[in-house]
Amino acid sequence: MAAPSPHKPRRRGKKTGSGNGGGSSTTDSSFESHPPKKEALVKVPVFPLASFLWPARGSVSQWEVLPLILMVAGLFRWAAGLWGYSGFQKPPMFGDYEAQRHWMEITTQIPVSQWYFHDLQWWGLDYPPLTAYHSWLCGKVGALIDPTWFELYTSRGSDDPTLKIFMRATVIVSEYLIYIPAVVIFVRRFSRHSGVPAWTAWMALVAILLQPSTILIDHVHFQYNTVMLGFVLASMSSMLAGRYLWAAVFFVAALGFKQMALYYAFSVFSFLLGSCVFPLRPGRFLGIALATVVAFALLLLPLVLGTLYDAHRGIDARPDYDGPPPPLPLLPWLTDVLDTNAIYYPVVEQLVQMVHRIFPFARGLFEDKVANFWCALNVVIKLRKYPSELLQRGALLATLASIIPPNLILFFRPRKSLLPLAFATTAWGFFLFSYQVHEKSALLPLMPMTLLLAGKQGLSRDTRAWVGFANILGAWTMYPLLKRVDLSVPYAVLTLLWAYLLGLPPTSFSAYFQEDQSAWRQWGTFLLHGAFYLAMGAWHVVERNVVPPADKPDLWVVANVGVGAVGFGICYLWCLLQLISQSDLLSTKGNTKSKAKTQ
Repeated sequence: MAAPSPHKPRRRGKKTGSGNGGGSSTTDSSFESHPPKKEALVKVPVFPLASFLWPARGSVSQWEVLPLILMVAGLFRWAAGLWGYSGFQKPPMFGDYEAQRHWMEITTQIPVSQWYFHDLQWWGLDYPPLTAYHSWLCGKVGALIDPTWFELYTSRGSDDPTLKIFMRATVIVSEYLIYIPAVVIFVRRFSRHSGVPAWTAWMALVAILLQPSTILIDHVHFQYNTVMLGFVLASMSSMLAGRYLWAAVFFVAALGFKQMALYYAFSVFSFLLGSCVFPLRPGRFLGIALATVVAFALLLLPLVLGTLYDAHRGIDARPDYDGPPPPLPLLPWLTDVLDTNAIYYPVVEQLVQMVHRIFPFARGLFEDKVANFWCALNVVIKLRKYPSELLQRGALLATLASIIPPNLILFFRPRKSLLPLAFATTAWGFFLFSYQVHEKSALLPLMPMTLLLAGKQGLSRDTRAWVGFANILGAWTMYPLLKRVDLSVPYAVLTLLWAYLLGLPPTSFSAYFQEDQSAWRQWGTFLLHGAFYLAMGAWHVVERNVVPPADKPDLWVVANVGVGAVGFGICYLWCLLQLISQSDLLSTKGNTKSKAKTQ
């Protein structure tokens, strides 16, 4: 009998992580490798969000993780909504909550032709038609529960707690129908396009859904910004999928809901045009153009048909105005050219009034204290003494100067991987330099910048530090707005919680130091961001404990504006530099060819 062989089969090492790559890749930026033993790599999460999702790294199905993420996101939103809202028991105008409720009132109680003319001094409708249609639908549903919520005139300023529950529910339902699916689909497509493991993509999804500023403005202060942002995300997702006609349609829907979507218009145009030119595809260009025209036509169709129907019934768009039709706003000469008795004139009047309400140039360069260039400059040079036309031209030139560079890059390099950076850079340019900017407009550049977390090295320390810095700074600049309506507590809770989950200041400074970066870059970023975090913390202490001088009651708000404007300007420059770097514009020809293979 032969002796047993001394050879023993080699024992296979245990697999780490899941088969889908979530948590097992050594390049995953959400954890570090520490080799306590030569034969093993022990991987540990490096920030709390990774720790919370650590048990899910072995999940093989998205349906095991996604429902839990959506439930947690919904729980945070509903809990935040338990606080007060903008204008709660604060006459005479009662804030943004009353504006949204009032639009449900007028769209369900008066004829369509009067929507953009009715009592403009009391929260007159000043958003595009899709917002009006959304208000009409919500108002109809609410009237089934309690018709008194939307009775004309008598329901103004209502603080019915049941109405509050309904209004909060409309935000959440609208968000879960449009914004949440758009975020999930975008993160899935963008992470796959960037080669990001599934588990890392889940962490990015949680971070995006718990973005503090979005929850604070929509679910606490009260608005429907996420509907517009959801349509923008759907447009970006369609670009990633190569469905360019749908990208145009979804972006028209975003514009039709809130005109602030214009912040992204140049980037959408540049990418779609670049995809038609490089290489030349005239058929695609014509298809996108036709889809855009048809989408705008469908958007305006209910308003036009409603106006014609009211005119047919003899209902005047301005029942409180006697005599011949007054001159049209923006285009007063048009009244003398057109036949005011023609069947088409009510439609022209309606569309001109809609544009006039949507773009209120008469309000001035800025309406309130907002952390952009013009409001900060106004501290040194009083801009209100200059003619409005001059300020409009200055804002136009400055805005174009800031948005042309990123969009030229996107046009000549229409790469899908550049979309979040290009959108963020363009939106920062609009926020900093455009006309009539509101504090809440910071949501627009923050959204695409936060999407970087789902991309390649998105949860690396460097990207996480910059995205976190922008979001914390953005929430901080909104604090004066939130404090005016007694929402300081949800601001502190949501902002600090998000910072803690991502391992960011002021809860942790670990995101600023890593082995694969040069020391000067690490310390430079740390000192730059640290100065702003220190300024924000000191500002909160001073603002809470020191009363401003009687002749300067807005001193602390102005200081907030100055610090925020500088910080946002730095965010703009960082996004632009990252865009230039990742576009390979400055790379050698050989490097460009090698990188192009991986796009």
